[in-house]
Amino acid sequence: MSEPTYEELKARLSQLEKEVDTKKRSGDLIFKVGEKGGVSVYGLGRFPVTLYYEQWNRLLGTAEDLKKFMEENKSRLKLKEQG
Repeated sequence: MSEPTYEELKARLSQLEKEVDTKKRSGDLIFKVGEKGGVSVYGLGRFPVTLYYEQWNRLLGTAEDLKKFMEENKSRLKLKEQG
């Protein structure tokens, strides 16, 4: 297989940049395992949220309590405007 030309590389780079840009705006959550073994969630805000396995399990185990707490305090929470 021959080496790609400069123009082919530029076109591929442009395509990949568009894919990354689309993914950033898609609203999808992306999960990654970091170097230190934590699970990071990308797509919630500007920075990822990273917790370790036990921390995620503890948080997920209280999901119903968290939902209830948020509903009870909804009037005090800052909410994004629905577009």
